[in-house]
Amino acid sequence: MAQLFFKYGAMNSGKTIEILKVAHNYEEQNKHVVLMTSGIDTRDEIGIISSRIGLRREAIPIFSETDVYKTVQRLPFKPYCVLVDESQFLEKHHVIELARVVDELGIPVMAFGLKNDFRNELFEGSKYLLLYADKLEELKTICWFCHKKATMNLRMNNNQPVYDGAQIQIGGNESYFPVCRKHYVNPPCGDTKKTVTLGDEEN
Repeated sequence: MAQLFFKYGAMNSGKTIEILKVAHNYEEQNKHVVLMTSGIDTRDEIGIISSRIGLRREAIPIFSETDVYKTVQRLPFKPYCVLVDESQFLEKHHVIELARVVDELGIPVMAFGLKNDFRNELFEGSKYLLLYADKLEELKTICWFCHKKATMNLRMNNNQPVYDGAQIQIGGNESYFPVCRKHYVNPPCGDTKKTVTLGDEEN
């Protein structure tokens, strides 16, 4: 039975490597998959899934106006699976359309992405994937500053933590650190440490 999966993790938790591995495993058995990614992510090129270790694949970009259900429905073949990278950037209607791909077309969907942003708030795509997904899986990595599991994403600017600003700012290791709760609140970086109170962060 087809299901909607949401596989989430902090920065550097291997989400892109995992999606490329899943695609390879299907294709090794001559089973077609469809790769999709958010059109917002322009770190490499629009419509490219690219990992930090150099692996990259072309993918169908998803923009605000994209109807994901119709895009999959109109394909000249029925894929064995739909794989979506950077799914935190999806909008509510995209997630509902992915659920329709599962329920009406009988095609499994695996969405990979961040759960929370640098302010420790849910992204829109993540929020609705948490609500609509049949199965949730956390992809784990360790904190940048210690051995604990990273559960949050710390935005950095000039070696200083940033807790306020626009939710979406495309970046990699130069802009974001995967961190545990302790080091999100009080990171040992920069000339000063900025202490925040969870649920009532200072700007």
